[in-house]
Formats: sequence, C-alpha cells, structure tokens
Amino acid sequence: MDSDVEIIETPQKETKKTPINSSMIFQNKVRPQEDELPKKRRNVRVIEEKTPIPEIIPLLLAKNLKNEDPKGWWMSEKLDGVRCYWNGKNFISRQGNIYTAPPFFIINLLDSISLDGELWLGRKMFQECVSIARCTDNGKNDMSRWSRMKYMIFDAPFLELPFEDRMEFMKTLTTRIKNPYIKLVEQTLCTGQSHMLEELAKIEEMGGEGLMLRKPQSYYENKRSSTLLKVKTFSDAEAEVIGYEEGKGKYEGQIGALKVRNDDGKEFKIGSGLTDVDRIDPPKIGSIVTYKYQELSKDGIPRFPTYFRKRIDI
Repeated sequence: MDSDVEIIETPQKETKKTPINSSMIFQNKVRPQEDELPKKRRNVRVIEEKTPIPEIIPLLLAKNLKNEDPKGWWMSEKLDGVRCYWNGKNFISRQGNIYTAPPFFIINLLDSISLDGELWLGRKMFQECVSIARCTDNGKNDMSRWSRMKYMIFDAPFLELPFEDRMEFMKTLTTRIKNPYIKLVEQTLCTGQSHMLEELAKIEEMGGEGLMLRKPQSYYENKRSSTLLKVKTFSDAEAEVIGYEEGKGKYEGQIGALKVRNDDGKEFKIGSGLTDVDRIDPPKIGSIVTYKYQELSKDGIPRFPTYFRKRIDI
C-alpha cells in the first residue's frame, strides 16, 4: 500500500455533492476535486463523511465447512475469544450488552467506523478472557487486566465493499492509530484442500480451535452465511435450552440431559459432556449453549451431540 495513505474526513460543504454511498472508501478510484485535497498530500484515502454507526447489528455468523472447495478462499485462525462489535463508542456483545473497556484500550479508535472482532487473551484461555471482559470500572475491579488482551479485528461492517477492500482498510487503520491493543487477524490465501488441512493440523497442535474461511470478493452480511465457514476436526453449533430431562441412577436428583432447539428448529437432547456441576446447576432455560457433533442424521438431527459450554454474554 502507498505510504502516503491517510484516513481523513472531508469537511461538510454547502455545495451539492455528487451522490456517493456515505460508507464508501475512496481508494484512488473516485476522488474529490483537486482543490479539496491538502496541497502537500494528494494521494489519500478518504472517508467521504460521518454517518451514524448503528449501536448494535446482527453479526456475520459462520456455517460449518461441508463440501466447498477452499481454493482461493481467505484462511485465518479461529480465535477462542469474546466476539464483539465496535460501534464507534463501545464494544458490544452479540446480545447488545456493553463490554466497558478502559480508556487506554480504545485510544485512537475512530468513532466514525464500526469493526467486528474478538477480545482475545490467547489459546486455551477463554474463561480468563471472559473474566477480564466482564470487568467494569466500578472501583472493585483491576482494569489493568485489560492490558493482557487484544482486540483482534477481522471485518469492518460499515463498508459496503468486497472483503479484500475491507482488509486493506483495516491494515491502514491498525497501522495509523498506533494502538498496541488493536490487531488485525492475519489472512492467508488458501491454495487448496491439502493446504487447508495442513494449517488446521498446525493450529490444533498449538492448542487453537480451528480455521475460518472467507469467500473472496464477498460482502458483509448480517446473518449466518455460506460466505464464512468454520473448519474443525468436529462440527459445532448453538442451541437454546428449552427444558431438562431428569437424571437416573447416579444422576438421580440431578439433570440427566438438556432439551434443546437449534437454529434449524430441530429439538433433541444433550447429555454427554455435562459435568457434575452442570448437572446440579444447569444452564437456565432460554440460555444458548454450544454443542459438538459428528454428523447430521437424515432428519437433520445432530448425531452424538456433546455439551461444550454455555454462550457467555454479560
């Protein structure tokens, strides 16, 4: 990228402008008139004007990889962190709650953009990451713990541009804001099935969860989409707890299984994977849990579902 690139906002003018999508970023393709640009810096990246950033949006969610050919897709590590949306003011959970990051953590983050990413502490450190993310500056918590985390960004939802252009914007952003806590998730172009499997084995050997695949030239969608795929040695999904099955034998007086309904409306039970603590104090009805499974039956029911954990949200 040209070293002259700078993120600026053009001043509001009374003269009528040519209609341009307000979230568009100029990449030396469409440019203002020469007299509107700083004389000493012509080659710039411009955000046309400030537009309201939504407080909360439905985030782009992944589907499991099935038979898709990964060649030409963008590949990155699947981070086991706390997913959240930067709305220009705060980090927002999927349920619309605020993670109150301390000022040093969000210094120089622009209020005119939105970002999608994860608060991340490291591999196999999910529970501690959640503990830190839940810290609020109420005089009772050590907010310096946030300095151990990073906000790993992998998308910019406010840009109505192909993924490659959004990546270029994020690269420029992370370079220019000089915030050590804001990092870009590295993307690698996948050369094929063997390349993907090699990377998957490498990540899992290091204690990582798996891989994410992004379809080239894809746009951000506010839903679960086939343009974003997760790759693991097992499949996983989320379901809502709708009831309980009483335990028998050694589990008498406890929960034997959770009754759940997944995103496809399929209802089934999850008994495997529950700890003694889970059986005594199970996830509440209405909560969302993550489960693992091997495959789907002909009726679309997960085979051998195993409880993984409750979805964390403040």
